[in-house]
Amino acid sequence: MGRSILNDALRSIVNAEKRAKSTVELKPISTVISSFLNIMKYRRYIKNFEVFDPHRVGKISVELQGRVNDCRALTFRQDIKAKDIEKYKTLKLPTHQWGYVVISTPDGVLDHEEAIRRNVGGQVLGYFH
Repeated sequence: MGRSILNDALRSIVNAEKRAKSTVELKPISTVISSFLNIMKYRRYIKNFEVFDPHRVGKISVELQGRVNDCRALTFRQDIKAKDIEKYKTLKLPTHQWGYVVISTPDGVLDHEEAIRRNVGGQVLGYFH
């Protein structure tokens, strides 16, 4: 998996948010990026996103909402157990009230709340708040 592709996409979102843009286009794309964006959409950090031509190089158009303060992908592999997710969340996120850690689990790409609910661990992909 290309974690630098994910990191570039997330940094593009943050930079567009700082410049008060309403949309941003992400290139190149991957299924991990679309899974990450699905979680951001479910948690209402972005309005919507649309994938264009996913079988070739493709691009993703993201409608921003102005809620993303920071969004990062970890460029190194970090495994996390289900019992350690809460401790990891307190280390990475600025407050306990908002923000999500995104984890790649055997059940798919999940945020930390869903991973705790399902009692699964996995690899940390990144976080947003």
